[in-house]
Formats: sequence, structure tokens, C-alpha cells
Amino acid sequence: MTKQVPLGADRREAIADAAIRLVAGRGLRGLTHRAVDSEAGLPPGSTSYYLRTRSALLTACVERMLARDVETVAPARSELPPGELVVVMVLGLAAERSDDLIARYELSLEASRQPELRTAIDTGGRQLRAMLGQLLAALGVPDPERAAWPLAAMLDGLLYDRVAGVGSTLSEADFEDGVRRAVAAVLDGLIRGGR
Repeated sequence: MTKQVPLGADRREAIADAAIRLVAGRGLRGLTHRAVDSEAGLPPGSTSYYLRTRSALLTACVERMLARDVETVAPARSELPPGELVVVMVLGLAAERSDDLIARYELSLEASRQPELRTAIDTGGRQLRAMLGQLLAALGVPDPERAAWPLAAMLDGLLYDRVAGVGSTLSEADFEDGVRRAVAAVLDGLIRGGR
């Protein structure tokens, strides 16, 4: 039976997904158009047809991870209280999307040398912080858009430590307990700080 090869937008997603896996597994040095074709199971030249430059390929990775982040938050928003949603997002990212996290950190460092990539990362970061600000507003945090920045930075630190630091040695239960305690403390401080 012949393998089904995605077309159009699905193919672009398959290319971005393969590129993310490569960046997470091999670093940016292992990311080539040919390697992405092979990883995605696509005919040679497919990646360069859709994303001609390395910069376009890196930007596609950032945009794909952002799309997954937005998909994660949007459906759950109405089902969980905002504070619990923040905890669930962190735990889910750490458990189910470690490749995205590793690739995000690699790409963030690369962005310090590539303005086009920096723009994509900054745009995505602002969008996610705006969504976080909406959650904070629902909790009654004063000036929620401004408060979203330190909370996002703390969450990034927890996630970084989980995939690349000593936090990777914690049991799932200890990591979850730490995330819950940290989120509760920061949210409590943000709510009380405005009074």
C-alpha cells in the first residue's frame, strides 16, 4: 500500500512538524531541506518547494508551534477555571510537547541573530501573552495585560527547567506539585498586589 502524502496546507504542517522534530533532536545544524523531506516522508524537493529559504523554514516552525499553543488553550478555556487552565497547559506542554519546547528554545536563541525569526517569535509571544492576559482578567488580576509578562516568564522557566535542567529529574508528581504551588503563589501575588 502506498503511503498517503499530504498536500497543500497539510503538507506545510507536515513539513513544519518534521522540522520541529529535527531541531529538537539534532539542533539547528541538523536542519536541512533534504533532512526535512526525509523526516516527513516526502519526495525530495518538497520542503524547498513550499519553503524556499532556511529563514522561511525556521519561521514555519515558530508559526506551527504557535498554532498548536492556540489550539491547546482555546477549547479548554471554557471547561476549566483560569488558574487550573494555566497549570494544565504547563503540565501538558511538558508531558506531550517536549519537542516543541526544545525547538522553541533553540529557535529563540537563533532569533537573536535573525531579525525575521525574531519578529515571528515576538509576534507569537505577544499573542500568547494576550491570551494569558484574558485568563488573568477572568481571575480579577489588576492590569492583566501587564501582569501576563512575569507570569509567562515564570512558566517558561518552569518548562525550560523540565526539559533542559535539573527539573527533568523530578517525578511527574513532584513536577506537578511544584507547578501548582508556583502558579498559585504568583496568581495570589498578582491579585493581592493590585489591592
